[in-house]
This record gives sequence, structure tokens and C-alpha cells, in this order.
Amino acid sequence: MVCEHSDLKEKDVPKLKTNRGAAKRFKKTGTGRIKAKKAFARHILTKKATSRKRGLRRPKLIEKTDTKGVKKLIPYL
Repeated sequence: MVCEHSDLKEKDVPKLKTNRGAAKRFKKTGTGRIKAKKAFARHILTKKATSRKRGLRRPKLIEKTDTKGVKKLIPYL
């Protein structure tokens, strides 16, 4: 019996789906680390110090312990 999809191999693994929410939140740096925007910078900014708000503008680098989980969400990052 001939299979209709004879061009597909049985060994082919299906593509992994990227978590689209995570893909919008994380980017890769030139050295391969993962960066993300810092929290607490969206609203209620009047009571926060200027130096604190300035620091929140800069992206944070994700810790190595969390990198594995992020890479699972974004396999093609």
C-alpha cells in the first residue's frame, strides 16, 4: 500500500511551536544571553525616584537558571 505523503519520512520530527507571548518579551544578545524589559516601569511612576526609573529603562539579562525555561518557550531564539 502506497502512502499519499511518500515524500515525508517517518523519522521527521514535527516543528516546535513558539510561545508568541514569550517571543515578544525576550530577545537574544550578541553573546547569546537572553534579555528582557524590567518590571514596574508602566504606571504609578510619580512616586518612584528618577534614578530608579532610569534604571528600569535598561533591559535586564535573564539568569542562567531561568534561561532553560525561556529557551523551551522559544525554541528557535
